Amino acid sequence: MARSVPLGAPQVAILDLPQLTSAHMPPRPLIAVDADPWPGTVAVLRSPETSGWASFATITRRARIGTLAADLPAGPAWRWDRGAVLEIDFPWGQLESVTDLQLFAGANAFAVESATGTWEVLQARDVTLVAPGRYRLTTLLRGQRGTEYAIGNPAPAGARVVMLDTAVTELPFTAGEIGLPWNLAVGPATRPVSDPSYTTLSLTPSGASLLPFAPVHLGAKAEPSGDITLSWTRRSRDPAADSWEATEVPFLDQPEAWEIDLLDGATVKRTLAAGSTSVTYSTADQVADWGAALVPGAALTIRVAQLSPSLGRGIPAEATITIA
Repeated sequence: MARSVPLGAPQVAILDLPQLTSAHMPPRPLIAVDADPWPGTVAVLRSPETSGWASFATITRRARIGTLAADLPAGPAWRWDRGAVLEIDFPWGQLESVTDLQLFAGANAFAVESATGTWEVLQARDVTLVAPGRYRLTTLLRGQRGTEYAIGNPAPAGARVVMLDTAVTELPFTAGEIGLPWNLAVGPATRPVSDPSYTTLSLTPSGASLLPFAPVHLGAKAEPSGDITLSWTRRSRDPAADSWEATEVPFLDQPEAWEIDLLDGATVKRTLAAGSTSVTYSTADQVADWGAALVPGAALTIRVAQLSPSLGRGIPAEATITIA
């Protein structure tokens, strides 16, 4: 008679990430589950308490969850990072190098957990096996899908790394459940939730896939009147915005609305509102804030965030800029 194989509690990673592809349905966070041995089918149960569990999702594919073998330093976003090395220990599976075109089509995508618990999405073109189960990844694209804010400085050795492939599954939370605390129980579908092979954890969905991305190209220009025009360039969280054919990125968050903080160190001197990608900082407001009008060549620190109709401020961009 065959003996049953003991099942340990699975390793679970919850990823409340921006929308990764057009198939990813906001506001659903993602879940990655790994277990050895793999039970075949994993059940995800949920409850607002620690009893009364209800079926919530079913997982049939084993995800690859590894750890950083060394610190991952900060690096540039939106261009090749040829200096940083991503060294990962994966307990199973195989990683391979890809071509530029394969990378741009979404291959070799990973989520790396920072020291603060946020997740950076990055991709790696070149892969080298340096020891059993240990890979060195280079030629990186950092801060993908608007996650440049999560680039660690550094992401510490031992932090979790999840390969973002089809084994990563959506959790069907709804928009009305954002911000509500839930308990999840994850384990073999053939066993009861009371079995020690279940992992329990808490989750409060943040709706990260509905938050507007941070804008880019922040600027300030002095006008002949003494007013200052603050401007920036909008980005879209829609995966279709990556198309090279479009002349304008899609509008998902309408009506368009922005908040602009004028900063003195950590102090917000004034917050301006705008309905487009520029706003006027009047001479009178400058005098009220600083005691005198600002002149070309002066430095000004601003923080700009697009507003989500349902969640408020999106990811902000902050920069100290020289008034032109």
